Amino acid sequence: MLRAVTVHDVVIADVGSGSSVCRPGDGGDPGGRVLIHLTRRGTWRFAATDAFREAVVVPAGSFIASYEALPPPLDADPGAAATVLILPGHVLGPLLGGGRRTVGPARSAEARVLMSHADTVGRAADGLSPAGARGARDALIELARGVLRQELVGAGSRAAAALVRAATETADARLADPGLSPSSLARELTVSLRTLHRSFAEAGEPVAAYIRRRRLERARAELAVPAGRPDISEVALRWCFADNSHFTRAFRKQYGETPSQFAREGALNKS
Repeated sequence: MLRAVTVHDVVIADVGSGSSVCRPGDGGDPGGRVLIHLTRRGTWRFAATDAFREAVVVPAGSFIASYEALPPPLDADPGAAATVLILPGHVLGPLLGGGRRTVGPARSAEARVLMSHADTVGRAADGLSPAGARGARDALIELARGVLRQELVGAGSRAAAALVRAATETADARLADPGLSPSSLARELTVSLRTLHRSFAEAGEPVAAYIRRRRLERARAELAVPAGRPDISEVALRWCFADNSHFTRAFRKQYGETPSQFAREGALNKS
């Protein structure tokens, strides 16, 4: 089953299992086409391609969006239904980039408004004046832009949080390593230094500050031991501070007292 209407350069299609719509590159737009497939019922499966090395499953309540590279559905559950939007690539393509795709939930307020508006426009398209059709088209594009931005920002935040977790775990295991630095962490995690810094900035603490804070915590724990406490210079060296004065300045900035004061005033009861 396929029912489609065109509003200026936007296509709104009501698609059922067993049907397909034109590829995103079809239609003559010099900027290409962006396709958003919002699944209403059932599950749709899209085949792997050269651009996408694995099949994609899009269950009810989800969407897949792509610029220029979404393959036709491989198959769908009996009775599956979806709303498919084919939108001008010169407007929305930059959000996805060439060949990029994103999969996300269609239950957000933005996605629900988009689907509702698409349904309304699809039903009323034949009766719209030229000005009304243009306004409906512009509203569809702005709503689609909001859905894509929300998902891409959310995906970026999730990726940043995962990278920060991996980086902190790696750093914690290497705190006594003099070679530990933001650059070495980035190399070990196979990401750019800029990406690492940006992810930590989202978490609210620079990566170098995290490493310094964790080293100070380890040093403070050693100084808190009442018996057999190591010499302060030994602690500073073990936790990779250049010298006693550097260690003292960092410790006082973090805890409001010097390492010597901490040890002298009964650190065990303070920790």
